[in-house]
Amino acid sequence: MSQKVQDSQHSTIRTLLILGASGDLTGRLLLPGVARLIAAGRAKGLTLIGAGGSQNPQESWQQRVDRVFGAAAEGCNASGRAALAKVAKTTAYHQLDVTAEGELAALLASLTGPVAIYFALPPAVSQRACELLTAADLPAGTRLVMEKPFGSSAASAHQLNATLAALVPESHIHRVDHFLGKSTVFNILGLRFANRLLEPLWNSDHIQQVEIIFDEDLTLENRAGYYDRAGALRDMIQSHLLQIMALVAMEPPATLGEQDVRDGIATVLRASTAAPAKSRRARYTAGKIGRRKVPDYLAEAGVEAKNNTETLAEVEVSIANWRWAGVPFILRSGKSLGRSRKEAVITYKSVPHLPTGFRGTDSPTKLHIGFGPDTLQLDLDVNGPGDLFTLNRVRLEAELAGDSLLPYGEVLDGVLNGDPLLSVRGDTAELCWQIVEPTLDAWHAGKVPMEEYPAGSSGPADWPTSNDHSATRIR
Repeated sequence: MSQKVQDSQHSTIRTLLILGASGDLTGRLLLPGVARLIAAGRAKGLTLIGAGGSQNPQESWQQRVDRVFGAAAEGCNASGRAALAKVAKTTAYHQLDVTAEGELAALLASLTGPVAIYFALPPAVSQRACELLTAADLPAGTRLVMEKPFGSSAASAHQLNATLAALVPESHIHRVDHFLGKSTVFNILGLRFANRLLEPLWNSDHIQQVEIIFDEDLTLENRAGYYDRAGALRDMIQSHLLQIMALVAMEPPATLGEQDVRDGIATVLRASTAAPAKSRRARYTAGKIGRRKVPDYLAEAGVEAKNNTETLAEVEVSIANWRWAGVPFILRSGKSLGRSRKEAVITYKSVPHLPTGFRGTDSPTKLHIGFGPDTLQLDLDVNGPGDLFTLNRVRLEAELAGDSLLPYGEVLDGVLNGDPLLSVRGDTAELCWQIVEPTLDAWHAGKVPMEEYPAGSSGPADWPTSNDHSATRIR
């Protein structure tokens, strides 16, 4: 590693350049995250620059920044409001085509480094933009921030990794997974490794199955151009849910440093396979979510029937190691469902013997880890009240620690301060594609049928949920 890179390894970012600044991602998620960081005093001296291909850019960009920063300023203290106002006053927008040779390099030459370049762009455009750059085009300490999906296959992810590696060291590449907010990661690790009550039982001897679920009551929300070419498996399971699975399943790391934690994640993913024959896919039809009428997916603007896109996907992953042999990890995500449900559910095996004389329902113990907000729920069977021989279900609940930053704020905090803990490492980005590609191939070949479910329902009628699992009525 050169002295220039060593000197900039942990330098604080001075300029955040957002490519694709006029897009939905920037307005809905990135700018609010940046605003929270600035208001919290965790992005001092930052200059915010937007860039893209839109016409009349400066006025519309300024309006967008002022609107988001103004909302963030409500409830801030005086220093937070002043910091937001300072960044908003100095922000600028540059119109350019990132796929035109020399344009992005010329812009970078005019910026104060170190620079974080946020590629809020489609994967193919990000790939092309990076191919046109050289290491000499980048200010010292530059960090490259890539949105998911990282590539569109294991091969394309490998190619993109090679392109990025020619520009900056791996520690300066941040593959964003906003699902891995710092509070979520540390809550899972703290729950597992700081509690002797749980960790000795965190294995195949005691756990029946693990479900990781991200069900949304949102529809396409004007994202058909991206989503109809991705679908639920690529959009959510391939990236977000496999990462959460790895955190739930990993071995205890020596430290919470990025190398130890990310090594543990990679070890799990290398041992993981998904069985195409046990996968399911479905697409929503017309229905209602609350009072809102939802059209059939194929009737949504921008959707093409030939893409055969699923809006609900489920895969079963096996982890071939001593701890998890025989335990199914069921990953599910979908849109236009009746309720939002974002959690990991750990279902324990039933007791080997229940003393004769108990009545009621013998249900397995379940631990629910909720994401956004982060919560903890433990479902137990207890006797009483009333008839002490009858088992009843009780739920113990707690709220887990959170951060005032939004998920994108937490991720950007790591980017600006040089901590890649919350970023997806290059090898794991490729591993995630390798896990899901056999299922994608089977779907493309028509080996797994496309089912349907009404918008606003819980999914196809014959799909089980964790609430169905192994409750036994006893007399």
